[in-house]
Amino acid sequence: MKFLRQTAAVFLVAIFIATLFAGILAPAPYARQFRESPNALPSRIHLLGTDELGRDLFSRLLYGSRVSLLLAPAASLLATIIAALVGGVAGYVGGWIERIALAGTDLSMSLPWLFLLLTVRAVLPLNLPPAASLLITFGLLGFFGWAASARVICAGARGLRNSDFVLQAKACGCSSQRVLLQQVLPNLRPVLYAQFLISIPVFILTEANLGILGLGVSEPLPSWGGLLRGLENWSAVQANPARLAPLVLLFVVVSCFQLVMPQEDFAS
Repeated sequence: MKFLRQTAAVFLVAIFIATLFAGILAPAPYARQFRESPNALPSRIHLLGTDELGRDLFSRLLYGSRVSLLLAPAASLLATIIAALVGGVAGYVGGWIERIALAGTDLSMSLPWLFLLLTVRAVLPLNLPPAASLLITFGLLGFFGWAASARVICAGARGLRNSDFVLQAKACGCSSQRVLLQQVLPNLRPVLYAQFLISIPVFILTEANLGILGLGVSEPLPSWGGLLRGLENWSAVQANPARLAPLVLLFVVVSCFQLVMPQEDFAS
Protein backbone atom coordinates (compact mmCIF):
# COMPACT_ATOMS: atom_id res chain seq x y z
CA MET A 1 0.00 0.00 0.00
CA LYS A 2 2.86 2.36 0.78
CA PHE A 3 4.35 1.69 -2.66
CA LEU A 4 1.01 2.51 -4.32
CA ARG A 5 0.73 5.76 -2.38
CA GLN A 6 4.26 6.78 -3.33
CA THR A 7 3.65 5.89 -6.97
CA ALA A 8 0.39 7.87 -6.98
CA ALA A 9 2.12 10.86 -5.39
CA VAL A 10 4.92 10.78 -7.96
CA PHE A 11 2.41 10.55 -10.80
CA LEU A 12 0.42 13.52 -9.48
CA VAL A 13 3.57 15.60 -9.11
CA ALA A 14 4.60 14.69 -12.66
CA ILE A 15 1.17 15.67 -14.02
CA PHE A 16 1.24 18.97 -12.13
CA ILE A 17 4.71 19.77 -13.50
CA ALA A 18 3.66 18.85 -17.04
CA THR A 19 0.62 21.12 -16.84
CA LEU A 20 2.63 24.01 -15.41
CA PHE A 21 4.94 23.80 -18.42
CA ALA A 22 2.14 23.22 -20.92
CA GLY A 23 3.27 26.23 -22.91
CA ILE A 24 6.63 24.51 -23.49
CA LEU A 25 5.50 20.90 -23.86
CA ALA A 26 2.47 21.55 -26.06
CA PRO A 27 3.29 21.32 -29.78
CA ALA A 28 0.76 24.07 -30.61
CA PRO A 29 -1.48 26.62 -28.88
CA TYR A 30 -4.69 25.04 -27.59
CA ALA A 31 -6.89 27.18 -29.88
CA ARG A 32 -4.81 26.90 -33.07
CA GLN A 33 -6.70 25.22 -35.89
CA PHE A 34 -4.93 23.07 -38.44
CA ARG A 35 -7.67 23.46 -41.01
CA GLU A 36 -6.00 21.06 -43.41
CA SER A 37 -6.05 18.25 -40.81
CA PRO A 38 -9.45 17.95 -39.08
CA ASN A 39 -10.04 14.67 -37.24
CA ALA A 40 -6.48 13.60 -37.96
CA LEU A 41 -5.20 10.33 -36.52
CA PRO A 42 -2.24 10.28 -34.09
CA SER A 43 1.05 11.06 -35.78
CA ARG A 44 4.49 12.44 -35.02
CA ILE A 45 3.12 15.97 -35.42
CA HIS A 46 -0.16 15.41 -33.56
CA LEU A 47 0.48 12.84 -30.83
CA LEU A 48 -3.22 12.29 -30.09
CA GLY A 49 -4.57 13.51 -33.40
CA THR A 50 -6.82 16.53 -33.90
CA ASP A 51 -10.48 17.29 -33.22
CA GLU A 52 -13.15 18.22 -35.75
CA LEU A 53 -11.85 21.81 -35.84
CA GLY A 54 -8.26 20.71 -36.46
CA ARG A 55 -7.02 21.58 -32.96
CA ASP A 56 -4.20 19.47 -31.55
CA LEU A 57 -5.69 17.13 -28.93
CA PHE A 58 -2.43 16.64 -27.01
CA SER A 59 -2.05 20.41 -26.59
CA ARG A 60 -5.65 20.74 -25.46
CA LEU A 61 -5.19 17.87 -23.01
CA LEU A 62 -2.18 19.59 -21.43
CA TYR A 63 -3.90 22.96 -21.13
CA GLY A 64 -7.18 21.38 -20.02
CA SER A 65 -5.37 19.41 -17.31
CA ARG A 66 -3.77 22.63 -16.10
CA VAL A 67 -7.16 24.32 -15.82
CA SER A 68 -8.69 21.46 -13.83
CA LEU A 69 -5.67 20.61 -11.68
CA LEU A 70 -4.85 24.18 -10.68
CA LEU A 71 -8.30 25.62 -10.14
CA ALA A 72 -9.89 22.60 -8.43
CA PRO A 73 -7.41 23.07 -5.52
CA ALA A 74 -8.28 26.79 -5.57
CA ALA A 75 -11.98 25.95 -5.22
CA SER A 76 -11.14 23.40 -2.53
CA LEU A 77 -9.14 26.02 -0.64
CA LEU A 78 -12.08 28.45 -0.78
CA ALA A 79 -14.49 25.77 0.45
CA THR A 80 -12.11 24.76 3.25
CA ILE A 81 -11.73 28.38 4.40
CA ILE A 82 -15.50 28.83 4.53
CA ALA A 83 -15.88 25.50 6.33
CA ALA A 84 -13.16 26.44 8.82
CA LEU A 85 -14.85 29.74 9.64
CA VAL A 86 -18.36 28.29 9.94
CA GLY A 87 -17.45 24.98 11.57
CA GLY A 88 -14.67 26.37 13.73
CA VAL A 89 -16.79 29.19 15.17
CA ALA A 90 -19.82 26.93 15.67
CA GLY A 91 -17.87 24.18 17.39
CA TYR A 92 -15.91 26.57 19.60
CA VAL A 93 -18.80 28.81 20.67
CA GLY A 94 -21.41 26.06 20.95
CA GLY A 95 -24.95 26.71 22.14
CA TRP A 96 -27.51 28.17 19.78
CA ILE A 97 -24.85 29.31 17.31
CA GLU A 98 -23.70 25.71 16.86
CA ARG A 99 -27.28 24.50 16.47
CA ILE A 100 -28.03 27.12 13.80
CA ALA A 101 -24.78 26.40 11.96
CA LEU A 102 -25.39 22.64 11.99
CA ALA A 103 -28.98 23.16 10.84
CA GLY A 104 -27.65 25.27 7.97
CA THR A 105 -25.09 22.65 6.98
CA ASP A 106 -27.74 19.91 7.20
CA LEU A 107 -30.01 21.94 4.93
CA SER A 108 -27.18 22.56 2.49
CA MET A 109 -26.21 18.87 2.45
CA SER A 110 -29.81 17.75 1.98
CA LEU A 111 -30.13 19.80 -1.21
CA PRO A 112 -28.98 18.20 -4.47
CA TRP A 113 -26.15 20.72 -4.66
CA LEU A 114 -24.97 19.50 -8.06
CA PHE A 115 -28.38 20.29 -9.55
CA LEU A 116 -28.44 23.58 -7.67
CA LEU A 117 -25.03 24.34 -9.11
CA LEU A 118 -26.31 23.48 -12.58
CA THR A 119 -29.27 25.80 -12.08
CA VAL A 120 -27.15 28.72 -10.92
CA ARG A 121 -24.66 28.23 -13.75
CA ALA A 122 -27.42 27.84 -16.33
CA VAL A 123 -28.99 31.21 -15.52
CA LEU A 124 -25.69 32.91 -16.28
CA PRO A 125 -24.91 33.85 -19.89
CA LEU A 126 -23.46 30.98 -21.89
CA ASN A 127 -21.27 33.33 -23.95
CA LEU A 128 -19.12 34.43 -21.04
CA PRO A 129 -15.44 35.08 -21.82
CA PRO A 130 -13.34 31.97 -21.07
CA ALA A 131 -11.52 33.59 -18.13
CA ALA A 132 -14.79 34.77 -16.58
CA SER A 133 -16.47 31.38 -17.01
CA LEU A 134 -13.44 29.71 -15.43
CA LEU A 135 -13.52 31.92 -12.34
CA ILE A 136 -17.29 31.66 -12.00
CA THR A 137 -17.28 27.87 -12.34
CA PHE A 138 -14.72 27.21 -9.66
CA GLY A 139 -16.01 30.05 -7.47
CA LEU A 140 -19.43 28.38 -7.47
CA LEU A 141 -17.78 25.06 -6.62
CA GLY A 142 -16.09 26.63 -3.61
CA PHE A 143 -19.22 28.40 -2.37
CA PHE A 144 -21.42 25.31 -2.71
CA GLY A 145 -18.96 22.67 -1.49
CA TRP A 146 -18.17 23.67 2.09
CA ALA A 147 -21.03 22.12 4.09
CA ALA A 148 -19.74 18.56 4.57
CA SER A 149 -16.32 19.82 5.64
CA ALA A 150 -17.92 22.28 8.06
CA ARG A 151 -19.56 19.46 10.02
CA VAL A 152 -16.26 17.61 10.39
CA ILE A 153 -14.44 20.78 11.48
CA CYS A 154 -17.25 21.65 13.88
CA ALA A 155 -16.87 18.28 15.58
CA GLY A 156 -13.12 18.81 15.90
CA ALA A 157 -13.55 22.30 17.33
CA ARG A 158 -16.14 21.00 19.80
CA GLY A 159 -13.61 18.47 21.04
CA LEU A 160 -11.04 21.23 21.63
CA ARG A 161 -13.49 23.62 23.31
CA ASN A 162 -12.82 22.32 26.83
CA SER A 163 -9.23 21.15 26.32
CA ASP A 164 -6.59 22.14 28.88
CA PHE A 165 -4.68 24.55 26.66
CA VAL A 166 -7.87 26.38 25.64
CA LEU A 167 -8.98 26.72 29.25
CA GLN A 168 -5.51 27.93 30.19
CA ALA A 169 -5.55 30.53 27.43
CA LYS A 170 -8.95 31.78 28.64
CA ALA A 171 -7.65 31.89 32.22
CA CYS A 172 -4.76 34.08 31.05
CA GLY A 173 -7.26 36.63 29.75
CA CYS A 174 -7.10 35.85 26.01
CA SER A 175 -10.16 36.94 24.08
CA SER A 176 -12.41 34.36 22.43
CA GLN A 177 -11.32 35.51 18.97
CA ARG A 178 -7.66 35.12 19.85
CA VAL A 179 -8.20 31.68 21.36
CA LEU A 180 -10.09 30.58 18.24
CA LEU A 181 -7.47 31.89 15.81
CA GLN A 182 -4.31 31.00 17.75
CA GLN A 183 -5.30 27.87 19.66
CA VAL A 184 -8.28 26.10 18.12
CA LEU A 185 -7.82 26.49 14.36
CA PRO A 186 -4.07 25.66 14.38
CA ASN A 187 -4.85 22.42 16.22
CA LEU A 188 -7.41 21.59 13.54
CA ARG A 189 -4.75 21.75 10.83
CA PRO A 190 -4.73 17.96 10.14
CA VAL A 191 -8.52 17.98 9.75
CA LEU A 192 -8.39 21.04 7.49
CA TYR A 193 -5.67 19.44 5.38
CA ALA A 194 -7.66 16.22 5.02
CA GLN A 195 -10.83 18.07 4.03
CA PHE A 196 -8.87 20.13 1.51
CA LEU A 197 -7.46 17.01 -0.15
CA ILE A 198 -10.78 15.18 -0.13
CA SER A 199 -12.51 18.10 -1.88
CA ILE A 200 -10.07 18.31 -4.81
CA PRO A 201 -11.19 15.15 -6.68
CA VAL A 202 -14.82 15.98 -5.88
CA PHE A 203 -14.46 19.37 -7.55
CA ILE A 204 -12.56 17.88 -10.49
CA LEU A 205 -15.43 15.46 -11.14
CA THR A 206 -18.04 18.18 -10.64
CA GLU A 207 -16.34 20.43 -13.18
CA ALA A 208 -16.25 17.48 -15.57
CA ASN A 209 -20.01 17.04 -15.17
CA LEU A 210 -20.60 20.73 -15.84
CA GLY A 211 -18.32 20.65 -18.86
CA ILE A 212 -20.07 17.64 -20.37
CA LEU A 213 -23.35 19.56 -20.15
CA GLY A 214 -21.77 22.64 -21.73
CA LEU A 215 -22.02 24.70 -18.51
CA GLY A 216 -18.37 24.63 -17.47
CA VAL A 217 -15.40 26.54 -18.80
CA SER A 218 -16.22 28.29 -22.07
CA GLU A 219 -14.56 27.49 -25.37
CA PRO A 220 -11.95 27.76 -26.69
CA LEU A 221 -10.31 27.33 -23.26
CA PRO A 222 -10.11 23.58 -22.63
CA SER A 223 -10.85 21.72 -19.42
CA TRP A 224 -11.40 18.05 -18.69
CA GLY A 225 -15.15 18.59 -18.79
CA GLY A 226 -14.98 20.26 -22.19
CA LEU A 227 -12.68 17.56 -23.53
CA LEU A 228 -15.01 14.82 -22.32
CA ARG A 229 -17.86 16.52 -24.12
CA GLY A 230 -16.01 15.76 -27.34
CA LEU A 231 -16.60 12.05 -26.70
CA GLU A 232 -20.24 12.52 -27.71
CA ASN A 233 -19.12 11.90 -31.30
CA TRP A 234 -18.69 8.16 -30.87
CA SER A 235 -17.87 7.55 -34.52
CA ALA A 236 -14.87 9.89 -34.18
CA VAL A 237 -13.82 8.05 -31.00
CA GLN A 238 -13.99 4.71 -32.80
CA ALA A 239 -11.89 6.12 -35.62
CA ASN A 240 -9.36 7.55 -33.15
CA PRO A 241 -9.38 5.81 -29.72
CA ALA A 242 -6.72 8.29 -28.54
CA ARG A 243 -9.62 10.71 -27.97
CA LEU A 244 -10.29 8.71 -24.79
CA ALA A 245 -7.08 10.06 -23.26
CA PRO A 246 -8.90 12.76 -21.17
CA LEU A 247 -11.23 10.13 -19.70
CA VAL A 248 -8.36 7.81 -18.86
CA LEU A 249 -6.29 10.62 -17.33
CA LEU A 250 -9.27 11.85 -15.29
CA PHE A 251 -9.84 8.37 -13.89
CA VAL A 252 -6.16 7.88 -13.04
CA VAL A 253 -5.77 11.30 -11.39
CA VAL A 254 -8.89 10.93 -9.23
CA SER A 255 -7.75 7.43 -8.22
CA CYS A 256 -4.31 8.78 -7.31
CA PHE A 257 -5.86 11.44 -5.09
CA GLN A 258 -7.70 8.70 -3.24
CA LEU A 259 -4.51 6.69 -2.81
CA VAL A 260 -2.39 9.53 -1.44
CA MET A 261 -4.90 10.25 1.32
CA PRO A 262 -3.74 8.53 4.54
CA GLN A 263 -6.42 6.34 6.08
CA GLU A 264 -6.14 8.12 9.42
CA ASP A 265 -7.08 11.39 7.66
CA PHE A 266 -10.29 9.81 6.41
CA ALA A 267 -10.98 8.61 9.90
CA SER A 268 -10.63 12.17 11.18
